[in-house]
Amino acid sequence: MRDGEPDDQHYGEAEVTDALLALSRVMVGLSARTVGALGADVTLPQFRTLILLVGRGPLRAVDLAEELDVTPSTATRMCDRLVRKGLVARHERPADRRSTWVALTASGRDLVGEAMRRRRSMIADLVADLSLTRPVAFAAVVNALVEAAGDVPDAQWWRRWERAVPEAGDV
Repeated sequence: MRDGEPDDQHYGEAEVTDALLALSRVMVGLSARTVGALGADVTLPQFRTLILLVGRGPLRAVDLAEELDVTPSTATRMCDRLVRKGLVARHERPADRRSTWVALTASGRDLVGEAMRRRRSMIADLVADLSLTRPVAFAAVVNALVEAAGDVPDAQWWRRWERAVPEAGDV
């Protein structure tokens, strides 16, 4: 290996990075199509907010802003729009009335579930066209990336989705 040339490991990492970047473009397109097909008038950033509320449960607006990497005022405006659409609701906790918590409504939960089921079907169609020699190993690598990004594998995400709408006293 000469100076300036990547070794095999770094070359392989670059190939994986490039492949995942290309895959991310495909996934964003699938996301846009599944959300758009529902006719719910929800932007991708708004949908990302709903997804976070499934995965993390009710959040304070300031915590939501941090998760979305936006200013608190941007998160608050987004929540205002989602409240008007009936997809999230604001709650106060009796022990801390200074903080407002944002949680999914049943309508928000249903919208997310339908979009994710449609997206799963589209991805399943893509996977069916592949010839994977070690699909379980491939899934393990993808799940490791999901966890490295701070999210949870799909089965765990769906368990959270099932209990995503809090009871009145749970927020």
